[in-house]
Amino acid sequence: MAQLILYGTSACHLCDTAEQLLRSQLAAAVSCTYVKRDISDCDVLFERYGIRIPVLRHPDGRELDWPFDAAQLAGFLAC
Repeated sequence: MAQLILYGTSACHLCDTAEQLLRSQLAAAVSCTYVKRDISDCDVLFERYGIRIPVLRHPDGRELDWPFDAAQLAGFLAC
């Protein structure tokens, strides 16, 4: 089972929107789970993702940057 990482911050309304989209997609796909990582807790993550959040990272290294819609997310999860 693939575990995705959703990078964001606690004060990011776009991150909340991305998480809602992700939850709705994962409700139909039992092959993935996700964890949230707050980039404000780590200087390296903040430098890498600070202006890009929310970002969804797949274990194979692929990343999906915001903005994305349900169709783009479904395509990302299907690979």
